[in-house]
Amino acid sequence: MLVVQRVRVRWGAHARGATHAVRRRSVAEAYELPPLPAGETLVVHDVLADEADGYRPASSVGSGVQAVRAVGLRVDLTADGVVIKRLPAGAAYPAWRTSYRMFTLRPGQYGRFRANFRFTGCACSARWYYEAWTVHVASASPRPDLFLSAVADRDVDQRVHLYGGPARRTARQRPA
Repeated sequence: MLVVQRVRVRWGAHARGATHAVRRRSVAEAYELPPLPAGETLVVHDVLADEADGYRPASSVGSGVQAVRAVGLRVDLTADGVVIKRLPAGAAYPAWRTSYRMFTLRPGQYGRFRANFRFTGCACSARWYYEAWTVHVASASPRPDLFLSAVADRDVDQRVHLYGGPARRTARQRPA
């Protein structure tokens, strides 16, 4: 079974200062998994902590390939394991126009992907907003605390400075 949890923190342009940054950093990067659909091979727990709602997390659960695509991922099964790819994001910055192979997970392994974005909303009513994502992916049986204390076997960090400055990108893999 493949279990995905995406945690998004969203804020508007007016909330870019230090006071709001402190509040954003207090949002957890992982949450306890709710009951997930039985008998599914791909399950997704999507969590959104929006500044407009006081950063109170709201979540939804989905399953299947479409739910995985909805959180920005593509999954390919290979002889080596499950290949996790990041899909192009509809962000204004950074403008990712192609998919990106992040990591391969074998049974029992866990990977984490972090990124942040600046969006403009729709062209008819453009408004800037920002999101920071932490995406957890495990090739494992689900349990409520799956992502709470585990150390990632694969860790991809594609966060950038959204307000200017040099980008920071790292990828770390724990020895198999």
